Amino acid sequence: MKVLISNDDGIAANGIRVLTKALAEDHEVYVVAPDRERSAAGHSLTLHTPLRVEELETITGAKRTWVTTGTPGDCVKIAINAILSLEEQPDIVISGINHGPNLGSDILYSGTVSCAMEGAMMGIPSIAVSLASMQADYDDFIYTGAFVNSLLKKLKDFPFPAKSILNVNVPALDADDIAGIAITELGSKMFTNTYEKRVDPRGKVYYWMAGELTNEPSDANTDIAAVRNNKISITPVTYEMTKEDYITNLDNLLCSNDSCNWY
Repeated sequence: MKVLISNDDGIAANGIRVLTKALAEDHEVYVVAPDRERSAAGHSLTLHTPLRVEELETITGAKRTWVTTGTPGDCVKIAINAILSLEEQPDIVISGINHGPNLGSDILYSGTVSCAMEGAMMGIPSIAVSLASMQADYDDFIYTGAFVNSLLKKLKDFPFPAKSILNVNVPALDADDIAGIAITELGSKMFTNTYEKRVDPRGKVYYWMAGELTNEPSDANTDIAAVRNNKISITPVTYEMTKEDYITNLDNLLCSNDSCNWY
């Protein structure tokens, strides 16, 4: 299988290096990643500045490796449309391994998830992978890398739904402490919205985003609850945002009697 790997933590991050090495044992791996950390970049693209690309010495096991000045979305988009040859086009896109969880509605801000979404938008099966820990040492990612390699084997014949990705979050635990896998829905929010008001040494006011972890019932079928219960969470997520069940009601309200030109 040909695998395109990218991330939002940058080309030098330990997570992408561990993932590349793990998947290269069984797959043909190509890496296109940002030149710096792009966490919380969301689904942004570079439009008004040049997008520079440089091929590097390969990360361990990869066939080829490139670094770009762009966002995570840029990396996947330019990889598929400009960098990779026809023979190198991926069968699957994997984003990660992110250091830190991507759970609940926080995925809307996630560069890791948006990176995978870009693959899905181009019709390629895609997975976002995160380690639910802020620790970022090389060894911290090894279990997750091995899990993703095993997951790909399980998904070999899985028909990825259109416009969708799998969002995977792995608890930061030893293998013996992982309580299994849970297929989940998105939780609500990981953190409360709180800003601390502070004053710098020059007397200028600034704000620091803080917030506390939210609580969800331990038996909830959500990604947040699963990770808190020491389970690997796998959540199918779609970018199809149309609220179809409201279309008829709005049409009846605003376009009754076949007239939508009332304004």
